Amino acid sequence: MHDLEFDHIHPNAEQKEQLSDAIWSADNVEFTTVGVDVGSSTSHLMFAKVHLQRLAEALSSRFVVVSREILWKSPILLTPYRLDYTIDAEDLGDFVDRAYRQAGLTPDDIDSGAVILTGEALKRTNARAIANLFADQSGKFVCASAGHNLEALMAAHGSGAVELSRKEHKTFLNIDIGGGTTKFALVHGGKLLESAAIAVGGRLVAYNEKSELVRIEGPAEQMAAEAGFKLELGQVLSAANRQALTKIMVDILIGIIGGDKPDKITQDLMVTPGLPATAKIDAITFSGGVSEFIFGRETAAHGDLGGDLADAIKSALEEKRIAYPVYDPGQGIRATVVGASQFTVQVSGNTIHISDLDSLPVRNIPVIRLDLSLAGDIDPAAITAAINKSLARFDIDEGESTVALAFTWEGDPEHSRMYSLAKGIVDAFPKTVVEARQMILVMEGDIGKSLGVILKNELGVTGDLISLDGVQLQEFDYIDIGELIQPTDVAPLIIKSLLFTSEEQSGGDHHHHHTHTHD
Repeated sequence: MHDLEFDHIHPNAEQKEQLSDAIWSADNVEFTTVGVDVGSSTSHLMFAKVHLQRLAEALSSRFVVVSREILWKSPILLTPYRLDYTIDAEDLGDFVDRAYRQAGLTPDDIDSGAVILTGEALKRTNARAIANLFADQSGKFVCASAGHNLEALMAAHGSGAVELSRKEHKTFLNIDIGGGTTKFALVHGGKLLESAAIAVGGRLVAYNEKSELVRIEGPAEQMAAEAGFKLELGQVLSAANRQALTKIMVDILIGIIGGDKPDKITQDLMVTPGLPATAKIDAITFSGGVSEFIFGRETAAHGDLGGDLADAIKSALEEKRIAYPVYDPGQGIRATVVGASQFTVQVSGNTIHISDLDSLPVRNIPVIRLDLSLAGDIDPAAITAAINKSLARFDIDEGESTVALAFTWEGDPEHSRMYSLAKGIVDAFPKTVVEARQMILVMEGDIGKSLGVILKNELGVTGDLISLDGVQLQEFDYIDIGELIQPTDVAPLIIKSLLFTSEEQSGGDHHHHHTHTHD
């Protein structure tokens, strides 16, 4: 046990059960995955063996990650930049090639992978160049550009906080403190309730061995102004000013964790809407680069405020200015990249309807969501209108390209209710139906097979139909559906979030421009 000044708890690892081989192969799937995390400050990569097991509850046959064996972790690389502030993709490519060699793996050994781009790496020129590094692997790779909320969710999954909330039956706030932003994820019972992010991080300024500033990000200038001084490249960052910047950052974080009404600087630095004031928290967890210092796994200085920030947070915990118990969820700086390997592989259930097995695999299908409650009476016209709205929002012309329609089924699987839903879907995709194009439906709730049968036999859908259930998808996801795995008859589904964003910020106002790219 490492010796820390403040109380924190290590949950016990549950012992794995031994299963006989026959049962094992039907209910278990193993993948070798790679996660590559390219952030504003650091980049790293990890190979893991992921073991998925069928959930037996409620006749659902969802596969969940039951264990992850980390095969190899790369050293943490400070993300290489060129002089024009773009990320040096060649340097990054060499780093990745070296990593495969050191891990004793080749790209052929990998079943699935995720390249997660966050922060600066999301900017268009960077994202393109980095995505191109993995282009020849694109069939297997997710290239997920994570916006702040998705990043918060991945960090919460990857750190172990989501799993912890399921085992401990508590509400955790996972605080992922990175180089440029801090992401908050409120999780309970294995689910994300809320997420938010703010421009507070350990590498908003960087300085050389002479303490001369070599990098200053906008939010650091705002905080310096608040503290009454100015930051300039090439100038020495005094100990007093370092302390002042750190104090502002920690005060902001304490306020958010404590649910205080946000002050002006907090409002200005938020990059998403804040957490709801009513959020009830039982305990907190930390992940991200700064967490390595908080939990004493890292002590080396990296010419930034990471260590200072961690020390100030530890003091706040010791002095009970942060009054919650702290759990170490197990993964720190590598949380996002672990989250990627877990987040991207879900294997669909046994109630799937695939009309033509030769139609698999399919790759990079954009997901649109039907955001209507399907709990009560179902009105086909309302379904059609909602789907048309989603298509329009994504500039997708119906019938021009294949989309996956995602929705949540609620209530009883009565034939009349399923028929109304199916009718609404058919009316929203007239060209697709007439031209017998491929139709893909993905749902939460076990009606994949029944819905497929209604569409085929009663509503005359002659095209190729893939209907999968037990899967939760969001807008901005892209999916690959692989060929069926024998002997289990499951379709591996890889969920990708392909989102290149650029954010232009003026004051506290944030305008998001989403550009979608299809390979």
